[in-house]
Amino acid sequence: MLSLTQIGLRRGPRLLVENVSFQVSAGQRMGVVGANGSGKSSLFAMLLGELEPDAGELALDPRAEIAHVAQDSPRGRGTALDHVLDGDQELRRIQAAIAAAEQGEQADGARLPALYERMEAIDGFGAEARAGRLLHGLGFAADTIRQPVEAFSGGWRMRLNLARALMCRSDILLLDEPTNHLDLPAILWLERWLRRYPGILLVISHDRDFLDQVCTRIAHIEHGQIRLFTGNYSQFE
Repeated sequence: MLSLTQIGLRRGPRLLVENVSFQVSAGQRMGVVGANGSGKSSLFAMLLGELEPDAGELALDPRAEIAHVAQDSPRGRGTALDHVLDGDQELRRIQAAIAAAEQGEQADGARLPALYERMEAIDGFGAEARAGRLLHGLGFAADTIRQPVEAFSGGWRMRLNLARALMCRSDILLLDEPTNHLDLPAILWLERWLRRYPGILLVISHDRDFLDQVCTRIAHIEHGQIRLFTGNYSQFE
């Protein structure tokens, strides 16, 4: 559960919100709407720990995994598939630990059974297939996913960032304008994927149709307050 109690948040001298309280539970998909500059992105920055609330209490399980889409265009010669797999950080840690236990100065065969057991528990052996399905859903052809990231245009690199966020086995997923750079088939696929997401989803979007298809609640930021409404965007409106 994510809980805000009498939160106040500023950006410099400007008060964005004050005395804001609400809770969001797993399985709820909340659209965050409001005028430009009302504080939507700042709210996300606070949840990510990039901003501290100026008042009130933010209650969040410290073990909760938060995923979000990086706004910087990825670079490098690593493959598209590897970029997406990097989104599952525990997978990468276990893979590195297995490699260390099997060879080199840190060779430790006694650790391997526990590592392989955890790998099985997180479906690590099916991770490449899972990443491939995400990439296919977002429009990547099968013969392109092993190409280097730098081979893709800016819009396709942002799709890679989105796939990487979806690859994370997160408890909370923050999406800021996720339909940017997507064509209609990819948007429809993303809507279906998000409706099955088991954690807490918070999404900022100006795409009303997308909010209608995905959201079960709307958080409206206006005049320094956040009001919550049950239902999708059309019901809120």
